[in-house]
Amino acid sequence: MPNENTSDAAPPAGESHNKAEQPPSQPLPLPLPEPPVDSKAVKLNVSTGTAVKLDHLGPMVVNRDGTLSRIGNWQQMTDMEQTNTLRVLTKRNKQRLDALRAAEDAKPASE
Repeated sequence: MPNENTSDAAPPAGESHNKAEQPPSQPLPLPLPEPPVDSKAVKLNVSTGTAVKLDHLGPMVVNRDGTLSRIGNWQQMTDMEQTNTLRVLTKRNKQRLDALRAAEDAKPASE
């Protein structure tokens, strides 16, 4: 009587005797930690009714092409410099967003 567990027997469809052919199962990576809660974070109203939280990296800068960036030396600025920068940046970001929206609104009309 032949033994069904011999190595000469063909494996059932979809199975393989060689475990090296199967990819090893990898553990899931650990999740990222929660962001720190900074009670000193400033909130800036960008005239849309929604507030944008400013963290230790500083406020977002809207560039002319619509991309966003940050102020590189924000942490080295004094409180007075940060206040003045926010005042100027708020006006400039609003102007740039308005210009980008106007350009976007004019775009479909010309096509």
